[in-house]
Amino acid sequence: MATGMRTPALKLVWEDEGLEIDLLPLQGLWTEEQYLRLTDQTNRFIEFTEGAVEVLPIPTRKHQAISRFLFLAFLASVQRLGGTVFYAPLRVRVAPGRFREPDLVLLLDVNDPRNQNAFWLGADLVAEIVSPDDVERDTVIKRADYAEARIPEYWIVNPQEETITVLKIENGVYIAHGVFRRGETATSALLTDFTVSVDAVCDAE
Repeated sequence: MATGMRTPALKLVWEDEGLEIDLLPLQGLWTEEQYLRLTDQTNRFIEFTEGAVEVLPIPTRKHQAISRFLFLAFLASVQRLGGTVFYAPLRVRVAPGRFREPDLVLLLDVNDPRNQNAFWLGADLVAEIVSPDDVERDTVIKRADYAEARIPEYWIVNPQEETITVLKIENGVYIAHGVFRRGETATSALLTDFTVSVDAVCDAE
């Protein structure tokens, strides 16, 4: 289990089927195939690390408002280049035995072979909106995961601090392209013509 990984929710319930699965005794024993079957049967966000599954909290309305705003902004930009962008839930395999559910995931070429139907085999850009109850997950754990997966750019949107941190990969690790605050315009190293107002992102409704 990855360092810093928190104990997941103990049970996952599908009320419409009356099915209840106790996850805890199986932690460390799940296979990729079992994880994929599990996530095929629910719209909950579930991530997978070295045999353990973690059920993520349901996003808040504010989280979804920011996600929608950024999705539409990225979509307008990347479609002109022949690329595509999706929002969670969409599984991304970042390493053998490790899957993440980025809030946004982007490829510059819609025909990129990483664009698989069941899950993606990487991305050119991912974005996460920081949850106030687990800041480390997006700022430390996933930063390491996405760097290991060689994803060229990682956006960390922190609504509590009202910042957008844009990281770019260099020699296998992320370095800051920029930390953008209210009153500033966030830019991308990957999408050279893409800009977005930090105020507009933070004020999304």
